[in-house]
Amino acid sequence: MTRAVFLLASFLLAVPVHAQFKLPDLNVNRLLDTAKNLGKAVREPSESEEIGIGNDVAARILGAAPLMADAGTQQYVNRVGRWLALQSERPDLPWHFGVLEAPQVNAFAVPGGTIFITRGLLARMTSEAELAGVLSHEIVHVVKKHHLKAIQKGALASLSADAAGSALNNVNAEARAKLVSFGTEMYSRGLDKGDEFEADRLGVVIAARGGYDAYGLPAVLQTLQAMNAGDSALAMMFKTHPAPGERLDALGRMQSMLDAYSAQPQLAERFVAETKAAR
Repeated sequence: MTRAVFLLASFLLAVPVHAQFKLPDLNVNRLLDTAKNLGKAVREPSESEEIGIGNDVAARILGAAPLMADAGTQQYVNRVGRWLALQSERPDLPWHFGVLEAPQVNAFAVPGGTIFITRGLLARMTSEAELAGVLSHEIVHVVKKHHLKAIQKGALASLSADAAGSALNNVNAEARAKLVSFGTEMYSRGLDKGDEFEADRLGVVIAARGGYDAYGLPAVLQTLQAMNAGDSALAMMFKTHPAPGERLDALGRMQSMLDAYSAQPQLAERFVAETKAAR
């Protein structure tokens, strides 16, 4: 961005702009300010800004689908999730995990460390290792800032440089509301396939670090693959993620690593006991 501003300034000083292009109202300072504002907009938000954006998006999501009203299940999922988050590269984020009262099969993360899993997906799992695989996948999305980068990219595409910069800095309430709205809508479109494959690949590593059978996530993907593709409960999952078969094929390239950690616990009995209310 600094280089771009320098080149722009050099060009404007070297060429008689008014005579050449017949633009008597050309405002050089405005052009330079726009370039500077664009630089602010594309800079990476601070951790506190990331958490703030995530909190706003999470509030929108909870407004559409409340948390499942069972404290025991919520506490259990949080215990598992926070243990896994400690195995990640960002253990100090304010991690929160919640089970949404929704029959659909899905899970998603918001920037800053909040992760949701639907009751519909939880009910189709059979072990704690499977839960760990799914939560670890979502933890990677937060660690790698996949959603934050997508929101930032969308802000630059849909807002002016000034508005995007203000939104990311929590200065302009209207612009920030648009940013959060875009972030919420993004969950109906999904991330790039590359982000999902990366979350699968690194997620099984986090689950293995946490002491779980590394085949937990592949087992969930096999369950999804075996379900009727026309099932309405799967519509959003299939729309926003690569097909389970594609994901399994990609994870197949890690078979030696998966096999090395396949003897770690699955903890099926504990999972069933702790999630009775979700079934």
